[in-house]
Amino acid sequence: MSYEAYFQERLARLKDEGNYRVFTDLMRQRGAFPKATRFKESETGDVTVWCSNDYLGMGQHPAVLAAMHDALDTCGAGAGGTRNISGTTHHHVLLEQELADLHGKEAALLFTSGYVSNWAALGTLASEIPGCIVFSDSLNHASMIEGIRHSRAQKVIWKHNDLADLEMKLAAAPADAPKLIAFESVYSMDGDIAPIAEICDLADRYGAMTYLDEVHAVGMYGPRGGGIAEQEGLMHRLTVIEGTLGKAFGVVGGYIAASAALCDFVRSFASGFIFTTALPPAVAAGAAASVRHLKASASERRLQHQRVAELRARLDEIGIPHIKNPSHIIPVMVGDPVKCKYISDLLLDRFGIYIQPINYPTVPKGTERLRITPSPVHSAEDIDRLVSALAELWSACQLARRPMAAQ
Repeated sequence: MSYEAYFQERLARLKDEGNYRVFTDLMRQRGAFPKATRFKESETGDVTVWCSNDYLGMGQHPAVLAAMHDALDTCGAGAGGTRNISGTTHHHVLLEQELADLHGKEAALLFTSGYVSNWAALGTLASEIPGCIVFSDSLNHASMIEGIRHSRAQKVIWKHNDLADLEMKLAAAPADAPKLIAFESVYSMDGDIAPIAEICDLADRYGAMTYLDEVHAVGMYGPRGGGIAEQEGLMHRLTVIEGTLGKAFGVVGGYIAASAALCDFVRSFASGFIFTTALPPAVAAGAAASVRHLKASASERRLQHQRVAELRARLDEIGIPHIKNPSHIIPVMVGDPVKCKYISDLLLDRFGIYIQPINYPTVPKGTERLRITPSPVHSAEDIDRLVSALAELWSACQLARRPMAAQ
């Protein structure tokens, strides 16, 4: 077998299908987000980023940067090892206390990313609880799927946000079997939100634990940024709340918040925690500063929600189709992988607007889209430029528009 030829053939197929991913070389401009500098060959240019998961611009916030500078000057660069050996610093301890408080739980446990926190926590709980059956929403993130798969526990997939299907499958399982319902609050591609209270009702009825992924909601919803569960007054009903520090909190890392015993259990048995070098202290300090700020300040959330509403209304005016949802994510539907990539390229090259195309396998074929995430620091002028560019490219690509009556 010619391995190189095989690699090239598979990559060529991706390119032909319009599903080949290309990195865009950007340098964020401190204090100027969503502006960034684009590097292309020997040239540079200014762009406006419209697809960042730094939803509130906290990666540029002065309090976060100051905390990171202070920790770097005080502690140095790295943590020095795994948490068990030499990598637990006081900044890690303080951050876990902030996160436990944010979610109203006894404890929290840090991981190096949101992906790792799902993979390690779900994989450990499902594998170490004898006979555990995991009930997984069909649109759960890849990190949740991988964690469940890694556990080798019995897995039952239920239709996305379908309470009747979930109950039917819970009722069909042995009454005395340990059960874990795994789902998300805000689903990142369609922006829809899970019926958390009703899922908790089913968990109570059938003796199941609940595992809620709030990565796209922490910092964004609730009086203190605790997520959808806080907004709906449901945090106390959830067994595990999982979140990330790399989206609305603007840094990097993942975590779970739960009872002290559950967090200690995962800490003691999860290989993805035990054998991984700890986050740098400066990262932990910056994350803690971000969490503290968003607990006290709701202005970023209010302005972000205002920007989302403004952009949705402008898209409706010109008939650009987008999925209606109650979240901050605006999926603009193209429905063709080649045209989706083409529009994304022209937005960047001609208009200085950066929005990555979302194609298969991230979303099903035929649902290709531009995933737009307005932030509180996008200006009215930024919105004008984006809407004008989309209107021009929609016509150039001969894509259907949605009449106002259908909005």
